[in-house]
Amino acid sequence: MSRPYEEILNGGTLPRSAPGDRHEIICARLHREMAVGIAGLGSTQLLAPRTKIQLSRTTAFCPDLALVTAATGKLFLAVEIVSRDDHHADTVIKKEIYEQFRVPRLWMVDPRYDNVEIYHSFEFGLKLQGILAGGESLREKLVPQFKITMKELFAA
Repeated sequence: MSRPYEEILNGGTLPRSAPGDRHEIICARLHREMAVGIAGLGSTQLLAPRTKIQLSRTTAFCPDLALVTAATGKLFLAVEIVSRDDHHADTVIKKEIYEQFRVPRLWMVDPRYDNVEIYHSFEFGLKLQGILAGGESLREKLVPQFKITMKELFAA
């Protein structure tokens, strides 16, 4: 069973609700497919769900899925599965922080609408690359072996 957890934002705590069952199923599917996708990439490490990532001395987040470079431990893909009861923290607060720290890739997985927003970092911040839904496939060129369809990801 999932438990509530805390993240740190500018030295203060950001309490998070325990993820629900659907959240955890989606998280497990993403982790399973990403583990397969990075199997041949020695330069990439998949962290356990909600591993605390220290972005600065005063800010640490626990993404649902995180890929880091093996050599430096630097975060390059953060995946946040939006919680129905706690969506403001992911969709506004954390997204702004990821943008500030220039995380190269951010996926916002939203089970409320069965879609995924894909963001890439560029010189002026995060840019929405697309919103995937229905029969579309989620892919990442930095992890060429990774692929999951929205139907698979959000299946009942």
